[in-house]
Amino acid sequence: MEMSDKIRVLRNSLGLTLEQVGNAVGVGKSTVRKWESGDIKNMRRDKIAALARVLQTTPAYLMGWEEESTSQSIPTGKNIIPIGKGSHIPLYGRIACGTPILAVEDLEETAWLPEGVKADFALTCCGDSMINARIFDGDIVYIRSSKSVENGEIAAVVVRDEEVTLKRLYYYPDEGRMVLRAENPTVRAQEYIGDELNHVRVLGKAVAFLSTIR
Repeated sequence: MEMSDKIRVLRNSLGLTLEQVGNAVGVGKSTVRKWESGDIKNMRRDKIAALARVLQTTPAYLMGWEEESTSQSIPTGKNIIPIGKGSHIPLYGRIACGTPILAVEDLEETAWLPEGVKADFALTCCGDSMINARIFDGDIVYIRSSKSVENGEIAAVVVRDEEVTLKRLYYYPDEGRMVLRAENPTVRAQEYIGDELNHVRVLGKAVAFLSTIR
């Protein structure tokens, strides 16, 4: 059975409307209709997780992955967040895991927030500079709003007042210096000194992320 058929059959068996499913997942009913018709075949991983919960199944079943049980979670590992109860939080633009990119202020959609993860918003990762922290291009990173983080913690940081990046942050107040380090030995650290610090702002601490097994 195709994924589109599984979605339609499960939704009908639960007596849910297209609008009810869309509201629960954070998309419009037209998007759910396209999922069921097969017009949209590539779904975001967070939408798959949220959809599986609404339809009382697993992402593995919807995607046709092998599974050993009917557990309400996707295969887990250090770079995977178990799927269970939760809610939705704002998903804003993209965050660079590499050279900083322009920050996107407009709300794109919502992201699934698993129960127990304390975050205020989420961003989509772009680039490969954090791969040794198991954060890959396309992953969803959850951010807890804060104006500062501890040395060595991964943070979402706005630089030059308009670009945003995800890096490990190190601050040396006695030297008036901040260093943003990647988790990829091929990517150079970014250093800001003196007056340059006036154009660097911490958005918050990265507390979790949603990925797929690679």
